[in-house]
Amino acid sequence: MGNILIAFVLALWAYIGIVLLLGPGVWFNEPLVSGLFTGLIVGDVHTGLVVGATMTLLGLGQWTYGGATIPDYQVGSIIGTAVGASLGGANNAAAIPAGIAIATTAALLMTQLDVLGRATTTIFIHAADGYAEKGNDRGVALMHLLGQLPWGLTRFIPVFLAVWLGKDAINAAVAAAPTWLTASLKTTGHMLPALGFALLLSMLPVRKYWPYLIVGFVLFAFLKLPLIAILLAAAAIGGLVYLQQRSAQVNV
Repeated sequence: MGNILIAFVLALWAYIGIVLLLGPGVWFNEPLVSGLFTGLIVGDVHTGLVVGATMTLLGLGQWTYGGATIPDYQVGSIIGTAVGASLGGANNAAAIPAGIAIATTAALLMTQLDVLGRATTTIFIHAADGYAEKGNDRGVALMHLLGQLPWGLTRFIPVFLAVWLGKDAINAAVAAAPTWLTASLKTTGHMLPALGFALLLSMLPVRKYWPYLIVGFVLFAFLKLPLIAILLAAAAIGGLVYLQQRSAQVNV
């Protein structure tokens, strides 16, 4: 698959992802899914899963509450996977960290384009108001459909250009970047997953259920169990608590 075709397919995926997020909110926009899809397209699933999982951790607890703008981790996952794969993926020890660093940067930079996309939709909103005053239902429906363009294009264009530039341009940009900048981005990439967990915990009733938090911490930090094992243990504990509560209600 030619480089320009790969760039187009990945850009189209980013376009569809943000548009579907505005409606049914399906899984197209999930960073892990986008990383896997990108890995399949560029032929490096391992890098796609690593970058996508990292972007998923960064986004834990973050949402556009009240219309707030947050980093676009889907775009970051796509660009980071493409970059990591172009630099050698698992065959190059520096490739995946570089992909994660660029993915984080791209996701953060997308906040500016997200604001631009949101602001541009007002053009179609006012046009729809004009059609509504005239009783033109088709015009209102058309403006509603065209309102997706700012959202989609603010994702399509950067993804297309970033992937289309290719390995040589990316290598030149990375080589030109000062060491302090790349080191800072790498450090940030390691810190943000912790921030994502902290944000998630801040929304959970930790004070009420703190024993479960301690159990999970011990299983992960001391016993080194994988997350799937911890998830199964949590599901078992939740099931036991539910059965006990149900039994108590029956006895009453």
